[in-house]
Amino acid sequence: MDSTVDPAAPILLFDSGVGGLSVLAEVRKALPAAPVIYVADNAGLPYGSKTEAQIAARVCGLLGRLAERYAPRLICIACNTASTIALGMVRDVLHVPVVGTVPAIKPAAALTRTGTIGLLGTQATIRQAYVDQLEAEFAQGKRLLRFGAPELVAAAEAKLRGQPVDPEVYRRAARGLRDQPGGDDIDTVVLACTHFPLLADELAEVFGPGVSFVDGAAGIARRIAFLTQGQDFLRREPDLALFTRDGETLETLRPALAAAGLERTGVLD
Repeated sequence: MDSTVDPAAPILLFDSGVGGLSVLAEVRKALPAAPVIYVADNAGLPYGSKTEAQIAARVCGLLGRLAERYAPRLICIACNTASTIALGMVRDVLHVPVVGTVPAIKPAAALTRTGTIGLLGTQATIRQAYVDQLEAEFAQGKRLLRFGAPELVAAAEAKLRGQPVDPEVYRRAARGLRDQPGGDDIDTVVLACTHFPLLADELAEVFGPGVSFVDGAAGIARRIAFLTQGQDFLRREPDLALFTRDGETLETLRPALAAAGLERTGVLD
């Protein structure tokens, strides 16, 4: 066992909102004993409409404070937008392993039979050169159609609060891909935002049969398990969900947080 790591040191998962709960679910399967702090930057939500400079400054600043205060053994940026923009900078300034979230283009390219892949993400994610690189490296000879669907972020946040969502939101996301040239051939859709797997059932209904959905959560969990292998885990107190802004919305999230094993909540001061 690796005795240099405090057994109670948490794995810190960071997202703009509750999307990272889709990643936490896979981490729980891989490392059920690991203590976790989940951080939602709800004061900064949504990230997808911010500039790259705003996102980079915000994510680096927050993670610096969190690393100093909670001394995590590992940080996971469970947010595609933040990862594609700020991952390199965060790794440069923090002396702790940092795992990012990237659009699952590689597994989608292996899965597609028609050769046409759809990608749903935030506006900020779909325009990143990093996505261009993934396409060039892993989807050569395939067609990748992208659509920015920021409405789905709000829909996932509402769903976890038990609030109603207009089904037209899901239909608009599907049409955003289907209406592009070649869109009718899409048989695989990359969910390139951690919020979107929380809506997998609704999206499956609007895309119809024969479409597979791919996200990076299981791969992230495998990476975290690999980087923490040989370490002891000790949960001294219930796992914590931290938010960057207080408000009545925290109360509505408690059932979903408790279901994810986050029994304590707090606000980062």
